[in-house]
Amino acid sequence: MSTVRDHLWIFSHREGSYNNEWGLPGDSRITPAEAAYYLNVPNLIMVGYKNLPRPPFDRYAISFRPLARVVWAVVGEAGRSSEADRQHVLDLAARFPNIVGVYLDDFFQTADGAPAMTEEELAALKEKLTVQGRRLGVWLTFYDQMLAKPVWNIARLCDCLTFWTWRAADLADLEKNFAELERRSAGRDIALGCYMWDFGEKKPMPLSLMEKQCALGLEWLRAGRIREIVFLASCLCDLELETVEWTRAWIDRVKDEDVPATR
Repeated sequence: MSTVRDHLWIFSHREGSYNNEWGLPGDSRITPAEAAYYLNVPNLIMVGYKNLPRPPFDRYAISFRPLARVVWAVVGEAGRSSEADRQHVLDLAARFPNIVGVYLDDFFQTADGAPAMTEEELAALKEKLTVQGRRLGVWLTFYDQMLAKPVWNIARLCDCLTFWTWRAADLADLEKNFAELERRSAGRDIALGCYMWDFGEKKPMPLSLMEKQCALGLEWLRAGRIREIVFLASCLCDLELETVEWTRAWIDRVKDEDVPATR
């Protein structure tokens, strides 16, 4: 068995990434590692935002050493990616054994509308994902609006789909949309992504909807329908948002519950 806490993650950007954006009530200075500590989660996804930070990423990787698992983006926000950045992440993984996967963020949301990588390029990357005898998993951001789009050839090349509902109002359909993803995911692992701010409408996430995301996440984790729960994002965690503070208390309440061990 494992505990709920073992399966909790923070989705992270460089400190201050959202300052003066998204209708947020103030500026943030919290680092990714500090945000993980603040929420009391042991796992972290690190994703570039507006091409920051730039390599080398070693100082971030060092700060993540106390964490259990880290997944590092090779495709960042808005689909930004380069061969040099991808190779640097693989080099990091060879030196930092808690890096267990690579992340594809906004893979289909690039500036020119083309996927961040072709199927052939992604397949070639997967051939390189055994480092120091460990195989790194491939995680993909999967938004609710992607369910009806022709993205499944790429999705089936990935090991874990992180499922996000972009607009808080659309969480009314979370159960239905999750069931559709589950049906079409061909046995891929699924992580539930939980926004702590309504980025789609640039306003606070209603607390009732934060509670809904966490309640369903816990239910699905207990049932083995998802593998992980991911909270977004690190640079909200020092803004004293109601949803962040509620989530901290919820984690403290459920963190020691047993859930089935994952493969």
